[in-house]
Amino acid sequence: MGKNGCIKCGHTEAKTKEIATTGTGLSSLDVQHNHFTVVYCTSCGYSELYNKSSSRGSNIIDLFFGG
Repeated sequence: MGKNGCIKCGHTEAKTKEIATTGTGLSSLDVQHNHFTVVYCTSCGYSELYNKSSSRGSNIIDLFFGG
């Protein structure tokens, strides 16, 4: 995976999950229109959110590790 490792613990393994959230204004309608990829360290759990619409196919795990 990445060369630098997790910024919190230095571990070099991460996984991803997809989530959807509600936004402001429409939250009373419970419309989940914001989609994110969560990248998290498998050792300490440190996580970062990446907007799916702006990731453009780049390797987000490399971004997570600073690569």
